[in-house]
Amino acid sequence: MRHRNANRKLSRTSSHREAMMRNMVASLFVHGRIETTLLKAKELLPLADKVVTLAKRGDLHAKRQANYYLRSDKVCAQLFSEAKNRFQDRGSGYTRMIPTRIRRGDAAPMALVELVSPKAAVK
Repeated sequence: MRHRNANRKLSRTSSHREAMMRNMVASLFVHGRIETTLLKAKELLPLADKVVTLAKRGDLHAKRQANYYLRSDKVCAQLFSEAKNRFQDRGSGYTRMIPTRIRRGDAAPMALVELVSPKAAVK
């Protein structure tokens, strides 16, 4: 039974799964969008939103917590410098997932995960 088991295993060991998610979160913040399988994208969205929330907070403890996920000082510094300006009017939902296609080799459903761009100012 799966009572109170929140995350999917994705046919990987826990250390492999954790490293993969950390790499995907870092790649999302470096490139702005990534394409991955639908199930991996569903697991990635809460982690990415959590890191953006930490970046909006901006204190030292938040930087250390975000660096735990990102594992790159360069990516962490870039995120913390732009997150307050980019997401200041948004309370949550910093990422979006768009289902794109079926992968040809194994028929896996693919999805595009991207950071939400700020809304244009309404005049």
